[in-house]
Amino acid sequence: MKQADRPIKKAPEIRLRILLLLLGIAVGLLLSRIVFSNKPTQPSFIAQASPVITDLDKYSPKHFSQDNEDIIIRHFFKDQQGGFFLDVGAFHYKKWSNTFYLEKFLGWDGIAIDANPETAAGYKKYRPKTIFFNVFISDKSDEDIDFYIVQDTKHPGMSTGNPGFINGMKSKKIKVPTITLNDLLAKLDIKKIDFLNMDIELWEPQALAGFDIERYKPDLVCIEAHRQVRDQILAYFIEHGYARMDLYFLFDQRNWYFTPKDQFRQKFDVDY
Repeated sequence: MKQADRPIKKAPEIRLRILLLLLGIAVGLLLSRIVFSNKPTQPSFIAQASPVITDLDKYSPKHFSQDNEDIIIRHFFKDQQGGFFLDVGAFHYKKWSNTFYLEKFLGWDGIAIDANPETAAGYKKYRPKTIFFNVFISDKSDEDIDFYIVQDTKHPGMSTGNPGFINGMKSKKIKVPTITLNDLLAKLDIKKIDFLNMDIELWEPQALAGFDIERYKPDLVCIEAHRQVRDQILAYFIEHGYARMDLYFLFDQRNWYFTPKDQFRQKFDVDY
């Protein structure tokens, strides 16, 4: 058939086909937008996961301690009023203190001990319920020991009786008298300790050797556990019937926490 003989399509028919084509394109675009905008959702337990909530949150945030110590201490004692603490290596009366909150807000009394004489003034002025002693706690009394106070702004307040601990840092050496915890507590006629805090930079084993823990039986012990002395610390507490509270590891990697085994069972319902 010649081109001239082909039937000529009518204009209305052409317009109808064009309209149908445009309508099809519009519907396709609309459907694609709906499909691709509704991305698959994750399972509710992933997409809407809640932060971990623990029983310690009610005591957060920390107030004065270096890490989470005062949160853990308050959690253990449930904000008990009017206890008695023994703070060995107490450092500053407030900064990084594990006992300031207890005295200031819960009415506790206690003893603070630090071999650095520069810390005494703050306790005398701001800690009226704390008896402060500028002595060095060891396994023998009535000796003089070399004590090193670091003079380095990058390590404020660091002091120790172990020269190896300061690793060549600039320090001031002084002489400090020693005393055992047993002798000091006997002189003060102390009968019971609720909380023992100890942070004396690798000298913990010697201090514990001069302490009759079964006589005073603190309900909670917070003790700094440097790698070099961890085994000795753990052996001491196991020997004297204490359990390490591993549930606090998540919140504090600097210190270890101990309590008598019978109290551990009672408080945390775990059979040792």
